[in-house]
Order: sequence, then C-alpha cells, then structure tokens
Amino acid sequence: MATIKPFRAVRPASGLEPEIASLPYDTFNRAEAKEYFKDHDKTFLKIDMAEALFPDDVDNYDEKVYQKAREIYNEKLSDREFVKDDKACFYLYEQTMNGRAQTGLVCCASVLDYENNIILKHENTRAEKEKDRITHVDTLNAQTGPIFLAYREDKSLNALYKKIKENKPYTEFSNNDVLQKCWIIDKDEDISFITDTFSNIPNLYIADGHHRCAAACKVSKMRREACGKYDPDKEYNYFLSVIFSDSELMIMDYNRVVKDLNDLTEDEFLDKISSSFNIREIPISDNKPCKKGQIYMFLSDKEYEICLKDELLSNDPIKSLDVSVLQDHLLNPVLKIEDPKTDPRIDFVGGIRGVKELRKRMTEDAAVAFSMYPTSMNELFNVADAGLLMPPKSTWFEPKLLSGLFIHELD
Repeated sequence: MATIKPFRAVRPASGLEPEIASLPYDTFNRAEAKEYFKDHDKTFLKIDMAEALFPDDVDNYDEKVYQKAREIYNEKLSDREFVKDDKACFYLYEQTMNGRAQTGLVCCASVLDYENNIILKHENTRAEKEKDRITHVDTLNAQTGPIFLAYREDKSLNALYKKIKENKPYTEFSNNDVLQKCWIIDKDEDISFITDTFSNIPNLYIADGHHRCAAACKVSKMRREACGKYDPDKEYNYFLSVIFSDSELMIMDYNRVVKDLNDLTEDEFLDKISSSFNIREIPISDNKPCKKGQIYMFLSDKEYEICLKDELLSNDPIKSLDVSVLQDHLLNPVLKIEDPKTDPRIDFVGGIRGVKELRKRMTEDAAVAFSMYPTSMNELFNVADAGLLMPPKSTWFEPKLLSGLFIHELD
C-alpha cells in the first residue's frame, strides 16, 4: 500500500510564482535556456539548468554548474524570494489547458515504495541522465522537479479535493497558456484522511519523471548507507511528487517520422507492409486516428490508414500497444530500424505539435510519417502491473508540471 506524507514546502514568495515557475529542464536545450534567461531574470530554470549561465565550452556536468545552482538557490532564500512553510502540509495543484483541468496532490512519496515496487515504472532510465539529477539533488540538498505519479481513481479523494477547491487558491496565474492554481491543505483532519486513504491504495505509477525519481532514490540510498540505517523521519527517504487520479489525465499521441524508406521505392514499401497491414488511402486532413489500432501514414502527397491484420493481433500488454505494432511489424522488419532509441533515421514528435508538424517534417527531412492513437492510462497500468517496460516514446503527457512552485528540502 502507498505511503505518502505532507512536507514543509519551500515555495515562491506570494506574487512571485509567475516569475519563478518554469517548464521543466528537459523541455529546453542549452541554447533555448540562454534565450529564455534574457526575459526571465527570476526564473527557476537558472537553478535547474545552471549550465546555460556559462560559456558553451563549459561542460553541462561540470561541478561548478551544480555549485552555481546551489549558489542561486541560496541567494533566493536569502532574498526571501522563496519561503518555507512552518507546518508540514499537502497541496493541491490544478492545471487547465484547452478547457480541460487536472488536479494533483502535491506530497512526498516513499523511496521504499519505489524500491519495493509499490510505485511502479514503465520506462527504463539512462545512467548519464540519472547521474545529472543525482548530483543536482545532492548538491542542492533539495528536490526541485516533482515526479508525476498516477493512481486508480478514488471517489472519496475526488470529493475532498472538490471541497478544498471551493476556497480561493493562494496563487493563480498562466504559464504557456496553461492556467495554474494551488491550494494549501493544512487542516489536520484533511491531512489524516488523505494519508489514510492512500495507505489503502495498492500502487502508484510513474507517469512522467522516471529519471528524477530514480535519482531521488539513489540519493536516499547514498545517505542511508552513510548513516548505516533507514530512518523514516529523514526527508531524504521521500521524494517530491504530484499524484493524479487516472480519471484526470490524458495521454497524447507520440508520433514518428522516418528519414528514408531503406532504399525502397514507395511502391515497394507499400507492397512490403501490405503483408501485415490493411492499407486504405484516405483524404488528406488534419485529423488524427480516432481509435486503437488505427495508424495514419503520410507518404509523399498521400495519406493512408493502416491497420494490423486480425491474425497478427496480440493480447500481450506490450505487443498490443500501437507503438509496438508499428515497431514490430513495420519499422523493424521493413525499414530496418531495430532500436528506435539510437537509430538516427527516426525521430519522435509529441502530439502537442499536431498533424501539421508531421506534414512540415515531410517537406523537410522525412520520407514517411506516422500519426499514432494515444496509449491509454489503462494500457500504462497494465504494462507496469506486469512488471514490463513500454517501448521508447510511448506516452506524452500535457500539460507539464512546472518546476519551482514546490521544493522539497532533504534535511
């Protein structure tokens, strides 16, 4: 069962939230961050991506990058741009994008729950990305980017959150056309109810933030080994999270573009995939696939619907994913893209960019593009429950959780 706890958040001083909060570090590259800093002096991104404050010949992972992040964080604390709550609280965090709202509980989740597979993952992590966040967390002595967790809906929690949201939020602002609202949950009876309710929820699931989660847990392990025991009162044994009910969340499509047809002509390519897929030319439009199993393919100036033939369909939680169908029956056998994580011939386009981005890529550097139907939350849960891992680039969540609204210090 899931263990969560309230915490004393470090938060932007009242009124500074719009200036400080930023999109997560992994949505920027270094050059983009440098440009962003020009118009956003107080942005939290300077702490999350301090490398962009240095000349380009300074390595992203240089020790002085992390020390600079700590220096900026300390300055903001000294200048009272950040304040720390006197009491351990929960918080509600609501985001509204394109008329759809999602509300998550800001809390600390248990490192032991991650290690004991009560918090389940669906992606592998890369060592170099983990190392970066391990050093960042350890140097700052704080977790700055929340882990995006999900759980199967609990209506009693929905009712409590609805009641809390009848009160005025302590902050309300827009960031990148997403309305952000936050509330403090400081009543002892509400804190106890939430804690007890989650203690009866069997599993939490990482929706986004696998590297940040793994890094937080490895920092915890380092510190446990240093003191020689596990102490449940130590903050480093918990990690900053925002937990959403599955009913609140929407996974967007994660589309594919491929730079060549593996030396095939278009007719040869269509002939080869016809052994596995039913192919139907459809009118060109900005529509996306509307059901599972339906893939739209852009080839030259034509658009096709391709669907795997019935005799090849599988009930396996991995093989049945649309992204697996495309990989296993087309990208690998026909286009010889064996490892989409490393093959430079394939690129991935988040659904937030829409079909127009796929068409744009077709005029620039792509020979074929695929518009996918989104992976569902239930599919994500099924994969994680089975102890399996999804193929790369299977899920795209929007909106992104902002960094800098909540910080969890490890002391």
